[in-house]
Amino acid sequence: MDNLPCKESDRNNYPPVIGIGRNEHIGMVREIFTTIPGRYDFLNRLLSLRRDVAWRRFAVRKMQFFDTFHFLDVATGTADLAIEAARRHPEIRVTGIDFVSEMLAPGRNKIALRGLAGRIRLLQADALRLPFSDGSFDAVGIAFGIRNIPDRLAALREMRRVLVPGGRIYVLEMNAPQNQLWRSFFAPYLNRVLPRIARLFSQNPAAYLYLVDSITHFPPPPAFLAMMEEAGFSNRERYSLTLGITSLYIGQRSQNGDLGDLAGTEVLHEQAKDKSG
Repeated sequence: MDNLPCKESDRNNYPPVIGIGRNEHIGMVREIFTTIPGRYDFLNRLLSLRRDVAWRRFAVRKMQFFDTFHFLDVATGTADLAIEAARRHPEIRVTGIDFVSEMLAPGRNKIALRGLAGRIRLLQADALRLPFSDGSFDAVGIAFGIRNIPDRLAALREMRRVLVPGGRIYVLEMNAPQNQLWRSFFAPYLNRVLPRIARLFSQNPAAYLYLVDSITHFPPPPAFLAMMEEAGFSNRERYSLTLGITSLYIGQRSQNGDLGDLAGTEVLHEQAKDKSG
């Protein structure tokens, strides 16, 4: 354990996600992710019962590369999605960006240990102002990061901008389950069990109360699919993972590169198999 755990009162009790301003939200997210890198991977595995690994592997298996063979991982954090993509697709290069520099140091160590430094680079950058030319990537992914961006529509449009025509976006995100029986189990876990576990291991357990709040208030799948449509993505798909507590959303930039065919198609894959093999 990096340091002795502190009480919740030793850190800020963050305000609810709903109702706070954009700048306050950004500052809060920056502070939270500055304080948790040391135990971030450990707590992700523990709190998700290691399903986060399976969810990323499922997303990476869906990825397609055909032009630039370059993948962008937005809000890369400690680079788990970037590493999994490079491992699964040995023909590609990967760039990961995150606006909190403290999150990138553990990622760089993991990349070096796996001998992937020649294929993965990590940069500090803002998801709302990606430092890349139009059409730079075949695929753009973001795993458990879109809920931390106040202006999600602008972020989706920026990710669409850097895709090649025909390229796809892959969004992994947790949400409240739609099934009432599963929701009756998931809600107590989020609100009671998860904060208690975080209090044992995290220097900033209040960060995990924010995590609960951000999951609870993330748009339900139909609303997020509609947001993807508004951002210009066609051929939208949603895969429901682990009884609906996580979704993989996929959307495509049109072949001609403009906003055409916004209606596209919308396919829901309920309870898709998310085995990690």
